[in-house]
Amino acid sequence: MPNDPARESFPRLEISLDQQTLTLWLENQAEPVTYPISSALNGAGELNGSGCTPRGKHYIRAMIGDGQPLNSVFVGRRPTGEILTPELSEQYPQRDWILTRILWLCGCEPGRNRLGQVDSFRRFIYIHGTPESEPMGIPRSHGCIRMRNHDVIALFEQVRAGTSVTIT
Repeated sequence: MPNDPARESFPRLEISLDQQTLTLWLENQAEPVTYPISSALNGAGELNGSGCTPRGKHYIRAMIGDGQPLNSVFVGRRPTGEILTPELSEQYPQRDWILTRILWLCGCEPGRNRLGQVDSFRRFIYIHGTPESEPMGIPRSHGCIRMRNHDVIALFEQVRAGTSVTIT
């Protein structure tokens, strides 16, 4: 059940692993915007090395890629200068593509998704763009939240560092 938007800060994000959706709540907007996502193939979980998507309260700690072109390739959170093309994708078929924008998440709950072996930030858990060939609505990632590139650009333009993110 979503939280009462009148009692929450704005903007804020709610990610449903069951529904494979990301919902953006904005101030003075009656209806939220909902985007399809793809979370971890390994399901929900917080442990480092699990390949799972961590649950609980998070916030956007860093926003990376402002102004980069659509389908920009990132490695180590830095743009490589490459733009994903079918040829590049074919050249590296096993690569986990991080594209267009990165919203780097930090957990808020010590022992659950922050510090020690369950630290979402140290696990490099992002909301990021992915190739158009990757399906949305089904878990396929290595732990991150994948979005369509146009959707992640739209989201990036409406949130800021510090935005609340709840993953259920």
